[in-house]
Amino acid sequence: MMLRIDTDFTEKIIPVLQVILKVILLLVFLFFFICSLDILSSAFQLVGGKVAHELFFDGSIFYHPMASLMVGVLVTVLVQSSNMSISIIVSMVSSSVLTVKAAIPMMMGANIGTSVTNTIVALIQAGDRDEFGRAFAGATIHDFFNWLSVLVLLPLEVITSYHYHLSNIIMKSFKIQSGGKAPVLLKALTGLLTKLIIQLDIKVFTEISAGPEEAKNNRLTKIWCKTFENVTFSNVTIPSPESCTSPTLCWTEGNMTWTLLNTTYKENIEKCRHLFVNTSLSDLVIGFILLPLSLLALGTSLILLIKVLNSELNGSVAAVIKKNINKEVLDFPFPFTWLAGYLAILVGAVLTFFVQSSSVFTSTITPLVGIGVISLERAYPLTLGSNIGTTTTAILAASASPGNTLQNSFQIALCHFFFNISGVILWYPVPFTRLPIYLARSLGDITATYRWFAVIYLIFCFFLGPLLMLGFSLAGWPVVIAVGIPMLFIIFMLLFINSFNALYILPSWMTSLEPWGNLISRIRIRNRQ
Repeated sequence: MMLRIDTDFTEKIIPVLQVILKVILLLVFLFFFICSLDILSSAFQLVGGKVAHELFFDGSIFYHPMASLMVGVLVTVLVQSSNMSISIIVSMVSSSVLTVKAAIPMMMGANIGTSVTNTIVALIQAGDRDEFGRAFAGATIHDFFNWLSVLVLLPLEVITSYHYHLSNIIMKSFKIQSGGKAPVLLKALTGLLTKLIIQLDIKVFTEISAGPEEAKNNRLTKIWCKTFENVTFSNVTIPSPESCTSPTLCWTEGNMTWTLLNTTYKENIEKCRHLFVNTSLSDLVIGFILLPLSLLALGTSLILLIKVLNSELNGSVAAVIKKNINKEVLDFPFPFTWLAGYLAILVGAVLTFFVQSSSVFTSTITPLVGIGVISLERAYPLTLGSNIGTTTTAILAASASPGNTLQNSFQIALCHFFFNISGVILWYPVPFTRLPIYLARSLGDITATYRWFAVIYLIFCFFLGPLLMLGFSLAGWPVVIAVGIPMLFIIFMLLFINSFNALYILPSWMTSLEPWGNLISRIRIRNRQ
């Protein structure tokens, strides 16, 4: 009898222990996944920091909307953080390097650039065609939302200054006061590991992006974590009263003119503790060391995370989770079923606010869409909410600006918020306007069949395309028109021919990826031989 009881107890406790172990493994792999994203961002910042300076600190582009937009895209892709780019834009507005109107297109570009991270994450799931198609659709739904929003809202801003006037009305209606910092719950946890590997001096990065030429020589890698700074004032003589920088600080005694001279004394007290603190390697070399290592850690942790999820989410467990996450009705009775999507937007915004990174949130959703736990229809409102939630970073960064520049800084942060809200209004409330879902699913189907096309899309959408547009924009409007009108004409003709189901009159390489896929397959076979 005792043996039977022990056997029954063992049979009941082992499944429970297995579930607990899998949950622990999920949390561990998720932790390393997020840490690797953080280190990847640092690597990109070290590699692209000086390039970001050249892009940001070029006055010729500030007042050209298209060029400014593309700079926002490229800089955010280089530093792998929209929070970083938006914070720099806010600081540039605060320091009067940029006007609010000139910063708005750059802010829109930063919103586009941040979606490159989850697109890269989706590539890691390329091993399984169906899983990859779903994951790539889940990742690029963010891309399409941002690009479509810019396609409508940038011309509207250029013509009417919509975001500028709306934010200006809010600024005049409310008394904005300096605020505090955002919660850093996630950073507090991941920082335990990432700070042992690399630490960056964000102030230096801001100085490089918006400061003088000599700031380019400063190191992004943080060396000293504790410093002591003291300012002392002393009386000195100057040749004449005309040499005074401020009449209130000058006085005359007999034949001598005196003024106050402030001297700043800075002492380094304690070095930081990370792998590269005592090396003589340049930022660029450190970045190139961390880049492949962080990508390897990212891929490994993601694959292990997916394997544990796949082993846990099967049978009845998967059915229950999918039902509760993806169902449209949730707990809302008719006729309030439509509230489910807006609840998902709210959840995405709140979670992104707490983790302070839309890239982390959307990159975590991407593999879940790939393995079928979250549907594309449910991932869409979560992504929209994440876009709204990430605007709190700019608002909090602006609220810490000095009083004399607070209004401009806060206004560009509000423009970031209204841009994402306007995008949601454009592409969510009415079901048939949810174009990002249809476009992302179509692209996911294409990349499931032709996986090489995902790399082409990534390069063109976030690197080559923005660089070409930046070059055309800086060349002047005549070049933009000369290139843009033929391209629009070609697109129009393709749509016109397609409306008559007459695409067969064109060569197959113009209407299908199959010839290109066959060509790539032949090249691969030749290389293997």
